[in-house]
Amino acid sequence: MKNREFVEKVEQNPIIAAVKNDEGLELSLTSDLEVIFILYGDVCTIPEIVRRIKAAGKTAMVHVDLINGLSSRDIALDYIRSFTEADGIITTKNALIPHAKELKLNTVLRYFVLDSMALVNIEKGARAGVAQPDFIEFLPGIILPSMIRKINEISRVPVLAGGLIQDKEDVMNALSNGVTAISSTNQNVWFL
Repeated sequence: MKNREFVEKVEQNPIIAAVKNDEGLELSLTSDLEVIFILYGDVCTIPEIVRRIKAAGKTAMVHVDLINGLSSRDIALDYIRSFTEADGIITTKNALIPHAKELKLNTVLRYFVLDSMALVNIEKGARAGVAQPDFIEFLPGIILPSMIRKINEISRVPVLAGGLIQDKEDVMNALSNGVTAISSTNQNVWFL
């Protein structure tokens, strides 16, 4: 799936299932959601997890930082490209984005917005001369509308929100303030 196709798919499907165990994976496969963020697994299980998502006709994005046995180095991306059918990666490591782009993987760069330094880091990333991710995602996704708008102003790419999103009100708050989509491990949110 090419980067523009990935962006369009997310734009058309503003709720993303983030799965953190086999039970969540099973339920996500029964949902109407088109994009699944994989937040668990190891080097032995990730190829099969991705295969099942792809067999269900869904987009599989692997959070490489959370897969046991992978390091935060380019070789981890080579492994994902060579041994899985994943459409792309999620990471908190900006340095991985250029190599992921070389491998034609879709990319989501995660930021934890805990203080004003996070905004500085988002702005630095937007100004950097390196490859930009397809999306940035900030956590927690329930931050104030003014902060959501500020992140959108800073970012050169579309913005996702994730973490602590519990209900329709949280989803609508994020979407109505400029977020392209939300990701959530909360299974009730998947079926809104």
